[in-house]
Amino acid sequence: MSAEPVHVEDPEDPEVILRDLPEQERAEFLRQYHEAVDAAHDPAGYRQLRSLLHVWRLTVAAAGQPGYYEELEAVRNGTARTTPAGEAIPGWQERLAAARAQRR
Repeated sequence: MSAEPVHVEDPEDPEVILRDLPEQERAEFLRQYHEAVDAAHDPAGYRQLRSLLHVWRLTVAAAGQPGYYEELEAVRNGTARTTPAGEAIPGWQERLAAARAQRR
């Protein structure tokens, strides 16, 4: 019995991101992607390219959620309902203090 190789799709592959993005996001993705690729010719710019692909992968996931664009618009026009991090995240103040202490 021979096993077929399993193809695991990389969610940060630019072709996968482009394919899965809503149409209205594609031009901006391509603009940012080409800019990051140009910067990545310098090895210092490679990290920026990886970061960009990661952020756009998260955008693909978020844009697929119901109400995403409505919430985005509410943030842009200042009508979004928000909750302070200290109320929404248990132990927020302690986490924040620990993170600040690590940076010192």
